[in-house]
Amino acid sequence: MSTSVLEKEVPTSTLIRDISVEVTWSKIAQRYFPDKSIPWFYNKLRGVDGNGGAGDFDYSERLQLRDALYDFAERIRTVAKNLE
Repeated sequence: MSTSVLEKEVPTSTLIRDISVEVTWSKIAQRYFPDKSIPWFYNKLRGVDGNGGAGDFDYSERLQLRDALYDFAERIRTVAKNLE
């Protein structure tokens, strides 16, 4: 059985590098992580905890981020289709 990227120790910041400057991450945090603060979310994206140590997203948080990006991508596709 192969190991998914979610289960590997690849930093989230590396995985999102291609889109990191295109996305308003504070809005993603507010919409999809409403029980967390925006600074908490940004720290997770940078791979640090609130005290400056290592602190990437855990497995369930990565799944939550993955699902948020899938939803966001679908919303973008819908808007693009409506432009036809």
